[in-house]
Amino acid sequence: MADSRTISAASPKSRVPPGAIPRQVNFALGGLAGMTATVFVQPLDLVKNRMQLSGVGSSMKEHKTSLHVLSRIVRNEGIFAVYNGLSAGLLRQATYSTTRLGVFQMLMDRYTKSDGSPPGILKKMMFGVVAGGTGAVVGTPAEISLIRMTSDGRLPPEQRRGYTSVFNALYRITREEGIATLWRGCGPTVVRAMVVNVAQLTTYSQAKQLLLGTCKPLLLLLLLLLLFIAYFVDDIKCHFVSSMISGLVTTIASMPVDISKTRIQNMKTINGVPEFTGAADVLVKLIRKEGFFSLWKGFTPYYARLGPHTVLTFIFLEKFRLWYYIYANQ
Repeated sequence: MADSRTISAASPKSRVPPGAIPRQVNFALGGLAGMTATVFVQPLDLVKNRMQLSGVGSSMKEHKTSLHVLSRIVRNEGIFAVYNGLSAGLLRQATYSTTRLGVFQMLMDRYTKSDGSPPGILKKMMFGVVAGGTGAVVGTPAEISLIRMTSDGRLPPEQRRGYTSVFNALYRITREEGIATLWRGCGPTVVRAMVVNVAQLTTYSQAKQLLLGTCKPLLLLLLLLLLFIAYFVDDIKCHFVSSMISGLVTTIASMPVDISKTRIQNMKTINGVPEFTGAADVLVKLIRKEGFFSLWKGFTPYYARLGPHTVLTFIFLEKFRLWYYIYANQ
């Protein structure tokens, strides 16, 4: 999360003091930043979901690489198919990101010391757990719609669900499978969100403080960046590097949970019997059939999506918060 308390070398209005933006505005700006970033990375989310579902049923060798997935989508479904599920992706950000980024910023503002010192890393990790878990519960209905809409094109025409929009998906899921289905896989979704947010929000904040020289290095990986600290100020370059570090850590930590969530939310119940009994069942079957490293299947599109999405979300959020602060104080 953007750590707006770090003093910039630029003008006073180049930073946002803690508590300067109303709580409800922080929530809205978090959702808006996530939605804006999703417009750019939706095709990568589509590729990631297709690769994670490769191996389900008879599709063992369905996809070889990210480029192979993308080329098949364009060839078989058309160029605009790369944006299948965009409405669900936007609703997911409007619910999930609005909640998680708003809650995290609220907690950061609440526990920032009177001298402007940010909370320690353990508190930030706890904030990430709370923010991620809360956001996941709110965002699960849009998440399950997104998984199904982005995976529909890989199925034979007679097996496709054919949702026309996220609202059509929510309506049909409720009518055909019951309202509880909207929260299917909520458990692994919450766990994934906690892992993602602890890794993403904490490492972003810590990396940014490190690059600005305002904290001691806590991760061995970041030691390599100490040589470059003198070249960073609180600007878009700092936000970009912090976000890429955050995205890498988050990808490695969260992929096993993400792939189990994806398969549970996309599964069908045949003759009253679901394909999987839970997240643990997914992981056991996945490792047994496809090997341990299949837990990171789709790593490239996942990071290619999460890295830029993290970068764009935090950059947009930094800018939106700054613009609001400047406008509100004119």
